[in-house]
Amino acid sequence: MVQRIDVTGADGVRLAAWEFREPAREPGVDPHAPTDRERPGVLLLHGLMGRALHWAGTARWLAERHRVIALDQRGHGQSAGPAADPGNPTPFGREAFVADAEAVVQRLGLAPVTLIGHSMGALTAWQLAARRPDLVAALVICDMRASALGEASQQEWEDWFRRWPLPFPTQDAARRWFGEDDPRVERPDPGRGAFFAEVMQQASDGWRPVFSRRQMLTARETWVHDAHWEELAQVRCPTLVVRGLDGELGRAEAQEMVRVLPEGQYAEVPDAGHYLHYDQPDAWRAVLEPFLAGVKASS
Repeated sequence: MVQRIDVTGADGVRLAAWEFREPAREPGVDPHAPTDRERPGVLLLHGLMGRALHWAGTARWLAERHRVIALDQRGHGQSAGPAADPGNPTPFGREAFVADAEAVVQRLGLAPVTLIGHSMGALTAWQLAARRPDLVAALVICDMRASALGEASQQEWEDWFRRWPLPFPTQDAARRWFGEDDPRVERPDPGRGAFFAEVMQQASDGWRPVFSRRQMLTARETWVHDAHWEELAQVRCPTLVVRGLDGELGRAEAQEMVRVLPEGQYAEVPDAGHYLHYDQPDAWRAVLEPFLAGVKASS
């Protein structure tokens, strides 16, 4: 079962959160079993251009033991993008994303929460864990770098966005382009294709992304020029750093992130790229479950 919950984020932005629940209990189930709201809270944060429902596969098995919320972050999925406001010069800045996640944790009563973030969502997660350790029990960082990416990286993204052959005639055409034909793809990547197919919606002239590419560049601009090691070192809760062997986070940097973290652990998923929870969902679960079990045992 999936239920939408509307939450007001920072500066009044309307956010769509999604709660994943187990099916209703059958007669005879232990009446003393914890209810959804009594279970440990988990907040799932997607990456740039992603959406909450990208976490559906992960959320379904997490919901067996946790209260699971996935958030469409501002400007993504079914959440609103902030209106132009001269008084808010950085509506897609890091502060706004972190404040949105903080609002969701507090307003939905998830604390102490386990934050699981992919890519940009992982950065949001560890910045919140550093800022509000009282709200966060544990953290999972999925394929996100702590080092600055730099101006060249931002220019590459601008050029890449211009090459998208929009509109796509069908959703399957989008899946094929992102998984096979995109010049950034070195070999067929079905997980990547599936990821992007799910952020396309049908318009009058074909299939287009649910997000504004201009807004995505604006959001990315606010973090690619900075390193985030100092904030990472401020995270005090148990933290798992996970990378795909062919992802964007290299092994040396991932292991240095673990060293910087006071309670850091390391895991890697073979035969997986940046979208590792799509590429290898069973292997992703296999590294995540033991970590979560250890967090529960120590709480």
